[in-house]
Amino acid sequence: MPSRDDWDDEAPPPPPFADAPPPPPDVLPQGEVYDWYVRGLDLLEGGNAAAAVTLLTHAANSEPESRSVREALARAQFDSGAYDDAVQSFSWIISVNPADDYAQFGLGLAAAKLGDLTAAVEHLALAAAMRPDITHYATALRGARAALSANR
Repeated sequence: MPSRDDWDDEAPPPPPFADAPPPPPDVLPQGEVYDWYVRGLDLLEGGNAAAAVTLLTHAANSEPESRSVREALARAQFDSGAYDDAVQSFSWIISVNPADDYAQFGLGLAAAKLGDLTAAVEHLALAAAMRPDITHYATALRGARAALSANR
């Protein structure tokens, strides 16, 4: 993973869906991108993360620069257990806005799920430093640090 200094000198990476061909019209959900986003959030909040991933992927393909769509997709990917995909989505958000505390937090949690405790601690520490008022950031950081220490 590039260091924070590398981000200053490089252009943001292309969106993860930039090279994907457009889906055929008969597989697109009905409605507009905003409708897909809202329905995806409803599915996610209703506990159906896998269906939310499908719908939010369509939204992200149509609006690849939308951070709100990408955040919702990353959350759905995380909740559905697609941690590698969640890492990619949260990393894209951070490449656009390194000060996004929630994306740092999500990336840290996803990295921890993948067993990359060093990256998890790095991103959770950034999130906790940016928002010391959010206690679950600090709690997740303590857990990741304890797991990292136990593995050494």
